[in-house]
Amino acid sequence: MTNQVVIHADRPRGVIDRNIYGHFSEHLGRCIYEGLWVGEDSPIPNTNGIRNDVLDALRRMKIPVLRWPGGCFADEYHWKDGIGPREQRKRMINTHWGGVVENNHFGTHEFMMLCELLGCEPYINGNVGSGTVQEMSEWVEYLTFDGVSPMAELRKTNGREAPWKVKYFGVGNENWGCGGNMRPEYYADLYRQFQTYVRNYGDNRIHKIACGPSEGDYHWMETLMKQAGRFMDSITLHYYTLPGTWAEKGPATGFSEEEWSVTLKKAMHMEELISRHSAIMDQYDPDKRIGLIVDEWGTWYDVEPGTNPGFLYQQNTIRDALVAGMTLHIFHRHCDRVRMANIAQLVNVLQAVVLTEGEKMLLTPTYHVFEMFKVHHDAELLDTHERIGTIGGGANELPHVSVSASRDAEGRIHVSLCNLDHQAGASVRIELRGLAEGNVSASGKTLTADRIDGHNTFDSPERVAPKPFADFTIEGNALAATVPPMSVTVLELIADR
Repeated sequence: MTNQVVIHADRPRGVIDRNIYGHFSEHLGRCIYEGLWVGEDSPIPNTNGIRNDVLDALRRMKIPVLRWPGGCFADEYHWKDGIGPREQRKRMINTHWGGVVENNHFGTHEFMMLCELLGCEPYINGNVGSGTVQEMSEWVEYLTFDGVSPMAELRKTNGREAPWKVKYFGVGNENWGCGGNMRPEYYADLYRQFQTYVRNYGDNRIHKIACGPSEGDYHWMETLMKQAGRFMDSITLHYYTLPGTWAEKGPATGFSEEEWSVTLKKAMHMEELISRHSAIMDQYDPDKRIGLIVDEWGTWYDVEPGTNPGFLYQQNTIRDALVAGMTLHIFHRHCDRVRMANIAQLVNVLQAVVLTEGEKMLLTPTYHVFEMFKVHHDAELLDTHERIGTIGGGANELPHVSVSASRDAEGRIHVSLCNLDHQAGASVRIELRGLAEGNVSASGKTLTADRIDGHNTFDSPERVAPKPFADFTIEGNALAATVPPMSVTVLELIADR
């Protein structure tokens, strides 16, 4: 059948916050060290210790916001260990991730420098699980206070005269688990206490973020919204897509057709989670002042054979590209509540956009989706009416196509399409309504692969990469296209007036 999509150009539904395309960098495996930080003396080309090839790639992707230092690591991180001369910084054991030694060479100054080089907003996670109110308060003061105080003087001693701008600050992470195994009632009281001392200095205004639930823990959401909602600006949600179980997650490559379908089906569960958590938030915040931040999401598989199991290194295939595209579409649909999301993680960990090996670097299929979808940043979400067929059957029945449409500040309409069928192309007819009479021109690009686990390697880094797409015809305000099997496609439509 032909899938039908009607785009109502005169019916915007809200703005897609660019921060939905945010990222996450934890002191985990080779994300920070080797992935981002190589040090100033490294033979790998770098800017003040940050490797240049990764910097350039992330700039092309227009990364809007970056979360750090964790994750589970955040609630065992003591920020004063990561400032001052690097050779004098404390060394610690990373008890969560591989039991390796953390030398703290990448700390507050290095992270803030990275964000400045990328032109992105920093999102810092404070330590509630093993930290103190004073420690968190002093970190905010060190970062943002422009005046006479012990922390401001310490910052200046360490080479930074002017304070930084820090908008996003998380008060703890996964405090229901690795951040302290707390009950929601207990964390709600701790959040109220800690956030009191996350102060605004000068003209810096902090967006305070509470630790929200894991997956479908609706009691946690209800408790936090009821007991602490008036003290927060946003609350988080974590959900990972696993084709198997936590004990046996399934392979990142060499998987079966059934695992393809199961993975995509489980990715769709994000829709239900956001809808149900949003409904709870609506009871306590009908004006939608509080944002929902999905600051950990993505695919999680068994680690690559031969790698440290605590480093969470996995390959990244066209299947992951489709999970990314579908999930971003879900965030679009809930742009009234979802204000930020941070895929896990940036480099060399879980659903990474970049992989490195020594001096080599490659861009994953997931990277290409984020780069292709940057046209949706801060664009108006357009109302769509869809008649989409299905593929498969039973518990793993899937929509043939996932679709989203937006209009940017210049009036260009972008339509992103994910064909979930790994065997056949998808015919799609797109009709534009609500436009002035005139001609429509179009261009496009598509990302696909020649097998269901198609991926890039350091020997073949361009095997899965976007290509121009022109398999469409235009008649009036309608476009008929056939998108390739297992593909992510972005069309740009321009209406001549």
